[in-house]
Amino acid sequence: MLRKLLSDTTGASALEYAIIASLISVAAIGAFLVLGNQSKANMESVKAAYEQAS
Repeated sequence: MLRKLLSDTTGASALEYAIIASLISVAAIGAFLVLGNQSKANMESVKAAYEQAS
């Protein structure tokens, strides 16, 4: 009975796709946060440079 349960793969592909999609989403959110923080730091340095030049 356990072998039959473990060898049953019906519905597994939908679950696998959902897991892959969620992992990609988490990675994308993390990348967007890092890029956003870097962009903010760059813009703040540009702002400081303009303020010093004035």
